[in-house]
Amino acid sequence: MSLKKITIVLVAFVGAWGTAQNSRLADLVTEFEMDTWALERTYIVDESEEYYQRFTSFYGDWQKRMSNIDFSSLSQQGKVDYVLLKNLINKRAYFLNQGYNDFKEVDAVSNFANNIFSFIKERRRGKKPDAKQLAKTFQDATVDIDADMETWKSKPFKDWQTADKASDVVTSFQKALKEAYEFYYGYDPDFTWWMEKPYQKLNEQITAYAEFLKENYSEDSVKDDGNGIVGKPIGEEALKESLALEFIPYTPAELIKTAEEQFEWCKNEMIKASRELGYGNDWKKALEHVKNTYVPAGQQPQAIMDLYAHSVDFIEERDLITLPELAKETWGMKMMSPERQKISPFFLGGRDIIISYPTMEMDHNDKLMSMRGNNPNFSFPTVQHELLPGHNLQYFMTSRHKNYRRPFSTPFWTEGWSLYWEIILWNKGFPQTPEQKMGMLFWRIHRCARIIFSLKFHLGEMTPQECIDLLVDEVGHEYANAEAEVRRSFTTSYPPLYQLAYMMGGLQFYALRNEMLAQGWTEKQFHDRVMLEGRMPVELLRSLLQELPLTKNHKTTWKFSTDFKD
Repeated sequence: MSLKKITIVLVAFVGAWGTAQNSRLADLVTEFEMDTWALERTYIVDESEEYYQRFTSFYGDWQKRMSNIDFSSLSQQGKVDYVLLKNLINKRAYFLNQGYNDFKEVDAVSNFANNIFSFIKERRRGKKPDAKQLAKTFQDATVDIDADMETWKSKPFKDWQTADKASDVVTSFQKALKEAYEFYYGYDPDFTWWMEKPYQKLNEQITAYAEFLKENYSEDSVKDDGNGIVGKPIGEEALKESLALEFIPYTPAELIKTAEEQFEWCKNEMIKASRELGYGNDWKKALEHVKNTYVPAGQQPQAIMDLYAHSVDFIEERDLITLPELAKETWGMKMMSPERQKISPFFLGGRDIIISYPTMEMDHNDKLMSMRGNNPNFSFPTVQHELLPGHNLQYFMTSRHKNYRRPFSTPFWTEGWSLYWEIILWNKGFPQTPEQKMGMLFWRIHRCARIIFSLKFHLGEMTPQECIDLLVDEVGHEYANAEAEVRRSFTTSYPPLYQLAYMMGGLQFYALRNEMLAQGWTEKQFHDRVMLEGRMPVELLRSLLQELPLTKNHKTTWKFSTDFKD
């Protein structure tokens, strides 16, 4: 055996042994998460002075605790966990402070509840309330809301975002009030006798108050550009801070430029495939041809099985990664409901692959759009993205190896890994026909567009309708699918950086792969090691794999290559 081969074997052995060792900070990570959970279930009025003060104190205590740890005595695994945990605490503290600043602008809307809040706090320990006095307090609060509404009518909020926050403050209190009321109602006869009518009246008044506040904003503030999609742009400074907390050392402008370059590459490759199909440079017409390769009704599950088998065979024949037999055995398949397809028009995955395909409840046009948008060629890169070696393998492995790193999950790792495999498979000749190439390129250009429109939306440079138009006119989406994509990006729980994380995380993994191969690793060694180390920003994974120096106050420094070609 050559010296180089011996070295590679030793590196693999040492790496595998190291991955089996949890760092000294593993229990500390778990303690932080359990402490957070304990406080969240206790302080349920998450839009209140009490909540913000308690969590500000909580994060401050943990920041002090982290500063007292002897960083130099930690192993490389421990140093990585230290940086990850400290960053997580700082991230949550930052967004808590953002929310607190917004709260202080509107906290006066909850003045009606000042005399009731003690009832909610005392309920935590089951203290028997003075029901007769509490009934009067509820009645007084109902009257106070009437007066407050009259006051706020003459002072509309500066914009709809502030109005939304004001409404959230009221509804947060309402949820806690309901929980406290239901704790005593029907159990305490005195409480039940006195409180039923005052509570019902107050609850109805709070609902009306919250609805009023939500719409009480300046006429100069535009909430909806006509399509019903309403998101909350966070602005450039918050974007920059969010990128730093995700260990992405690029500005929004630099990321948009990279996406635009990737976009042009995809277009050029689309034209090549279009020419193969006989459509010349009219790649949009070629794309229409590919959309119409959809399978007949009822045959989508079998089509997915065929694509799954093809991708697994391709990967295993080239020995690119270890695919555990149990992982191959235990994934599932589900159908996506018509209602969910309005937000998620394409496949989703994790433990299962969730298939988007028309059902009988859908209108004819919606059926055709769903079939065209989920044709086998468009699905060609999607199945491995959702199953193996994509999300399904991620969940399978991270639940078994270093699961304590679950809190450090980031879409740059989760979605980036699956997108990375699309890059790898493209470079290895996975798509053979021009239709398959068009299918893979459609998703690549789609991810580029996501970066452009999501960042420009949060920068205030694009409206939701302009985002839809970009997907339809420049990517080739069916209109309903484009609308669903934009709605998913801005009106669900996805964070602002989620949509750019696909491509940028994929490029991070690809850059790290190239660095490791240059050091003598095989692709399989790299891929297996990634799955053993658990979830984390790719820059910290790089520090772990390459034993790079770290400091207690590590900031993002890795200007990863955005070149995705072999």
